[in-house]
Amino acid sequence: MPRFVLFAAALLAATAAAAQAPPPPEPEQEQVVATVMVPVVGKVYGAGSVQWRTDVDLINNLNRAVTVALSLPTAPNQPTIVFPLPPGASQRFTDVIAAFSMDRALSPLMVETIGSKQPVRVMATVYAVKPDGSGTSTPEPIAVAYSDPYHPLRALYGLSFSDSFRTNVGLANLGENEASFTVVLQRISGRNLAVTQITVPPSTLWHTSIQALFPLITKGDDFTILVETGTRETYVYASVIENATNEAHFIEPAIALTDRNPTPSQ
Repeated sequence: MPRFVLFAAALLAATAAAAQAPPPPEPEQEQVVATVMVPVVGKVYGAGSVQWRTDVDLINNLNRAVTVALSLPTAPNQPTIVFPLPPGASQRFTDVIAAFSMDRALSPLMVETIGSKQPVRVMATVYAVKPDGSGTSTPEPIAVAYSDPYHPLRALYGLSFSDSFRTNVGLANLGENEASFTVVLQRISGRNLAVTQITVPPSTLWHTSIQALFPLITKGDDFTILVETGTRETYVYASVIENATNEAHFIEPAIALTDRNPTPSQ
């Protein structure tokens, strides 16, 4: 058989094989996820042997079915719950930590609406359960972050530590590297009473009392804490609790005024 005939036959066979071959797979597109962050949820014991718990409500107001994922990014093994939420439906988690089959934990709660640019509605409340189980404090709403709350200088206003009130402060680092925080206590704008430096490891919530932060400061009311950090994926909050009743007030951070100096006073 002439050489050009063999060449034509081979070319025809290659063309036919290419036509029958399946098309190359399209590159995978990154899945759209809308994320909402509850700065802290927990099931822990506090002063007076009360147990603090958090309830979470999710409402699908998107007019379509979605998949929702809940996770505790600073808890051991970062547990996750995934479930469908039909349009118009709501899902209530009474004692949300128990929903993860955990007896005790304290962590931010990440709520992801998968396959949607818009999140489901999220509400969270915290309350104290009396030691004998006879009642609870008034549920206090926790401010939920629907967008990135990062700012290099954030302020927590209206803090107290006295015979009547106590204050807890939380610093969360959800990044992959450690985060350094400069924490400043003020009562008068621009005048620092005390300054401390704190390094929080990755995927860690650092939660403590204001007295532990500033042990040399005497009791008082209407304090401000300034928190400065250059690390994103960080969250800041405080809670002021009445000692006699365990009624709590959640303090969400504000962008600090520019005249409030985070560096030590000279």
